[in-house]
Amino acid sequence: MLTYNRPQFIRRAISSVYGQTFQAWELIIVQDGSNPETAGLLKDWIAKDARIRYFPRGIAGSIAEASNAGLGMAQGEYIAILDDDDVWSIPDKLDMQVDFLDRHSDYVACGGGYVVINQQNQERGSFLKPQDDLAIRSRALLANPIVNSTALFRRIANGSALLYDVSMRQFADWDFWLTLGGTGKLYNFPRYLVNYALWEGGSSFRNQRANARAAIHLVRKHRRHYRGFALASLLSCLYFGYTCLPLWLRRLSYDSLSALKKALASSPRPHGATKP
Repeated sequence: MLTYNRPQFIRRAISSVYGQTFQAWELIIVQDGSNPETAGLLKDWIAKDARIRYFPRGIAGSIAEASNAGLGMAQGEYIAILDDDDVWSIPDKLDMQVDFLDRHSDYVACGGGYVVINQQNQERGSFLKPQDDLAIRSRALLANPIVNSTALFRRIANGSALLYDVSMRQFADWDFWLTLGGTGKLYNFPRYLVNYALWEGGSSFRNQRANARAAIHLVRKHRRHYRGFALASLLSCLYFGYTCLPLWLRRLSYDSLSALKKALASSPRPHGATKP
């Protein structure tokens, strides 16, 4: 769990880890920069449970750098990611995913669907990612193939630990999943696993221009390994054009366009799929 200046959310994120039926976990919290309020809040958790390990980096860096710091300290066979403003929404999330990877050695990661919520905890949409490996690969250049906070992946793949590319200042997570997909198969459960925070104060909104440049670079970087380069390239260029619009217009349209993009990169809800 990476955290940066969001102490108001981290308590509920940690509580959702405690709510899991699978309890053989360690929680590594990496503080990017420093925040006294977060440190004070976590002090109480750490005193209660030795499974929680807190590492303040002291300096503010990129998501890739902070993630690599956490991965370097991890000891488990599998890694799950939970952003500090997200919440795992079903209690058997980890149990289900651990069982899947235990039984399918050719798969390196699995994720699932997500429910988008705003800062007032209001639902803004629900989305399921493409489920099987072939479907995931057909859309992987259009959008992140696995949502970070739904993911569970192998710490060691093909004999080595995979790290984030620190040259990717934005969309490092998207790049990570595309790289990991080069070592084995990917899978998304047709279930909603997380409440995913998306709000104007979040990094997705603040870093739109940098994100657009990173998307163009990422699509070109992985074009030989995934299908749909032409469409992905067109959409990433259109995204960059959107970031040049006036701020008031982007604020007005951000939620609806984000939902549209997520819908285009998602799968239809299968019969029987329900939200928690």
